[in-house]
Amino acid sequence: MTITIYHNPACGTSRNTLAMIRQSGEQPQIIEYLKTPPSRETLVDLMRRIGIGPRDLLRQKGTPYAELDLGNPKWTDDQLIDFMMEHPILINRPIVAPPLGVKLCRPSEAVLDILPNADIAAFTKEDGEVVPGRKKA
Repeated sequence: MTITIYHNPACGTSRNTLAMIRQSGEQPQIIEYLKTPPSRETLVDLMRRIGIGPRDLLRQKGTPYAELDLGNPKWTDDQLIDFMMEHPILINRPIVAPPLGVKLCRPSEAVLDILPNADIAAFTKEDGEVVPGRKKA
């Protein structure tokens, strides 16, 4: 079973998510999506599997979101996907895709809901916040 994470190593949330996946005993396939962006077909499939539209996947902070006026309702879903294809930094992260479902893991501990083994010890995120450990019922 392979878990895939669409990862940005410069992002603390993404690093925390990756660390929790590894703490659960998994070695995920890591796709640094800024270097290797998903295809349009893959991106559309990920959104479908998460259950969100392109507007919900757009990242605003640290991106050309404002300068491109992407908050404007005039943009269609297809146009927003075009922008994400042209500027992968607009894709919010991290997206984690295990066999149990796909999730945009913000906050990072959201990954625990979709890991096959979420039995991890307490985890301290980079900002010092402690995520309580989870034990199997």
